[in-house]
Order: sequence, then C-alpha cells, then structure tokens
Amino acid sequence: MRESAEQLRASILEIFEHLHQHPEVSWKEYNTTKYLAHRLEELGCKVTTFDDCTGVVAEMGSGPLTVALRADIDALWQEVDGEFRANHSCGHDAHMTLVLGTLMLLKSMDYEPKGKLKLIFQPAEEKGTGALKLVDKGVIDDVDFLYGVHLRPFQEVVQGKAAPAIINGAGVFIEGEIRGADAHGARPHLNVNAIEVGAAIVHELNRIHLNPMVPYSAKVTKFMAGGENSNTIPGNAKFSIDMRAQTNEVMKELVRRVDHMIQSLAQLYGADIRIQYESQVAAAEVHEKAKAYMAEAIAEVLGHENLVDPVITPGGEDFHYYTIKRPQVKATMLGLGCGLKPGLHHPHMTFEREALLDGSQILARAVMTTFDQEA
Repeated sequence: MRESAEQLRASILEIFEHLHQHPEVSWKEYNTTKYLAHRLEELGCKVTTFDDCTGVVAEMGSGPLTVALRADIDALWQEVDGEFRANHSCGHDAHMTLVLGTLMLLKSMDYEPKGKLKLIFQPAEEKGTGALKLVDKGVIDDVDFLYGVHLRPFQEVVQGKAAPAIINGAGVFIEGEIRGADAHGARPHLNVNAIEVGAAIVHELNRIHLNPMVPYSAKVTKFMAGGENSNTIPGNAKFSIDMRAQTNEVMKELVRRVDHMIQSLAQLYGADIRIQYESQVAAAEVHEKAKAYMAEAIAEVLGHENLVDPVITPGGEDFHYYTIKRPQVKATMLGLGCGLKPGLHHPHMTFEREALLDGSQILARAVMTTFDQEA
C-alpha cells in the first residue's frame, strides 16, 4: 500500500493545494461541492448532490454492509493579515483530501469492497448543523460503520503517530441581547446600564460550579455596547456565550444553570435580556469495535509504537450527531498527528503535508479491515 500511496503523492498534494486555495464558508461551499463531485465522478463513483444545500455523497460497490468515510468541507471566516476572508485553518481541506486520497488509493489497488463504500462530504461543520442536515436527508440510514478524521495539533498527537478515536466534548453557543434605552451619564437612574448587566453575566458564569471530575466551562466570548460618546449610558448590548462540557449529561446541567442565571439577572436588574441558542455539538459517542478496527489500521500503517491512546479534547465536532441520531451506526474518528502548529483555528495554521499520505493509508486500511471482518 505504501508504494501505491507514493505513486499518488503528486495527485494527492495537488488536490490539497486546490482545496486550500479555494476555501468557502458554511452553507456556501458551492464551488467546493462542484469540484468534489467532478473528482468523484472521474473516479467512477455514483454521486449525489442536493438541491437545497451543499455537500456531496458518493458510493462505490453494493451489498448489505455499508462502510462510510466522512469529511467536513467548510472553511472559517476569520481575519488573516488584517483582512477578513474564508480560511481553511481547521484542516477541512486536509480532511477532504484524505477521503479523496483514500478512494484513489483503493482504486489504484483495484480494491472491490465486500459491500457498499460511501463517501460523505458534509457541509457546515463549523456551524454545528451540517451533520444534522445530512441525517435528516437519510444519508446514513444504511451505514453500519462510519469513520471520520481530524488533524491534531502537535501538543496532542505528534507527527508520525495517530489515535484511533477523538473524544470530543459538547459545545453550546448562545447569542444574546440586552434591550433598553440610552441615558445621559449624569442621570444613571433613568435606565438600566447594559454594561453593568453584562458584567454581572460574566461574574455569575464564573460562580457556576458543577462536578469537578468532568471538565466544563462557560464564558462570554463577545460583548458590544456603547458608542462614540463617553457621557452616554448604553441601554443596549449584544453578547455571546460559549459553553463546553466533556459529557452530554454535564452539558444539559450547564445549559439549565446558565438559562436560570440569565432569567434571574433579568429579574434582578429589571432588564430585557433575550437569548437564542445558535448551535450546539454533542460529545463523542465512540463505538469500541470501530475504534478497534481503526487502531489495527494505524498499527499496520505506522507501526504499533506509533499507535497512541484516544485523544480527549474539549473541542466540539458535529460528527457525533451521526451516532446520537442513528445509534445503529458504529463510529470513530482518526486523530492524525501531522506536526500541526501553532494550533487549530489559528489564521496561519500549518502542518506536514506528508501526513496526507499516512492518513489516506490508515483510512484505506480501516475500510478494508472492516469489510474483511464484517462482510
């Protein structure tokens, strides 16, 4: 397999460079969808796109057992060198390349799956809503085993090593508004100071205490109030709250406590505070058999000494909605060491491109092992 991967090196790197240079944000991955569909059709797959959203699903082979690979396709919108633009700083360009590279590798080996191989290129992971959309479309209703992949920062998994699972935490994201009227700085009794309410929100978030054995956090990540005049007390403000928890159970309690806190502050200050739950991602639900097949694939490709324990991370990933919404799906995510630095979502994130060859081989081996053991 290594020889076949080396022969595909130039093609795999070319795919990555194209995707890296043409990022598109969530739900607007129009050209990315067209590019992926074209490449998949060239590789002889049955390709499905959707009228109402971006994303691509491809199929190869047939039979009662279905093994699927999933890649996320959206980029972030962030400031890069003083300019806001779409930017692939979370590795989704690499994830797409890895899944395409896996297919190319299997085709180069004349591999025929003992069932159906499905390739899922999912939109809007960064919004936390893409997986749910594809679940609603029935994309994984026939899937038995599902494998995802995510590049890991060097602090978690070093170059040349890989983990058979990523234990992501849950995340819930709130957008809120404090609605009122401005007042003159000399007459603070005539309005509710939105900044004081915001400060209270920050303070009360820090006073929420849950089970210390389970990592969790809740923090204000945006607060905007006031204008150009320093003698005006702002009555309006906008804010965001980011909540994280390592388990879905703790997240439910954290959401309950934050919601109660917001209602209590509104009553205490006599303020109109309105919140909206923008999106959320679930904590990981990893299947032991899927994890075992992935571990076997890592050991075969990289050697047993380069197989590391599952990565526990507070970062969120909507991949896990597939198993929560469809419990029959046996799933895990490959955590690929690749020398990634300075970190995910850094505007100048970079990684060792050689890892694209390693990752493609690991995913290909996981597919082959699953069909061999389950078909």
